[in-house]
Amino acid sequence: MVKISGLLIIYTFTSMHRYFLELCFVGTAYHGWQIQDNAKAVQGEVNKALSTVLQTDCFVTGAGRTDTGVHAMQMFCHFDAEINESDADKLIYQLNSVIPSDIAFKSVVRVKDDANARFDASSRSYLYQIVQQKDPFLINKAWYYPFKINLELMNEACDILKSYRNFASFSKSGSDVKTDICDLKHALWTKNGGIILFNISADRFLRNMVRAIVGTMVEIGRGKMDLAEFRKVIESSDRSKAGFSVPPCGLYLKSISYPYELIPLNNV
Repeated sequence: MVKISGLLIIYTFTSMHRYFLELCFVGTAYHGWQIQDNAKAVQGEVNKALSTVLQTDCFVTGAGRTDTGVHAMQMFCHFDAEINESDADKLIYQLNSVIPSDIAFKSVVRVKDDANARFDASSRSYLYQIVQQKDPFLINKAWYYPFKINLELMNEACDILKSYRNFASFSKSGSDVKTDICDLKHALWTKNGGIILFNISADRFLRNMVRAIVGTMVEIGRGKMDLAEFRKVIESSDRSKAGFSVPPCGLYLKSISYPYELIPLNNV
């Protein structure tokens, strides 16, 4: 950048670096994270906000995709830019001023120049919410399912699920992936008041995987599938053998972990 003060020309330089941007969003109005033709996506809104505030074209790479209508409590994306790191709080404030109200930026972190928000992630965690009493305050935030389900049986299914690594049976048909192998770290059903919660963590997830697992386990909880049949479903590697995909409104990308520490610039 060049500043002219009287007859004196002052040159100041800011280096291009890579940054991780942390955000959250309600996905109801969006066709997922990834930019698509003729569809509103979260990634497009983030690109637009960054380009507006930094006054240069910016394109972010996200930690992963989310389906239409799915929410994120925590999402990371990376981008390259010249940023005055002393103004990190100001940058977040400015970004939140120009982004739609259903998206919020939380922090910006400088990382090594070859860091990748998608490929460096070591684990991802999802949450699925089911409500069994109609609640107008949770419309598009949870799946309303008023039927009795057996959580004890569903947790037995979780123990079975954790003994496998190939989850092709829960992957959307026609997905273009190199492998159906996932390292499942955690899966558990709990209840908090009138809300049933499913938490699941793995190093990676296949497309539609969580929603298909939830739908299949609900069939177990309803007595429509037993645990022996559940094992056969997993071992079949056939999506048509598994249960239905539950609605996206109850699904949240809960958190993403990296093998290195992420410290917001305003805390440095």
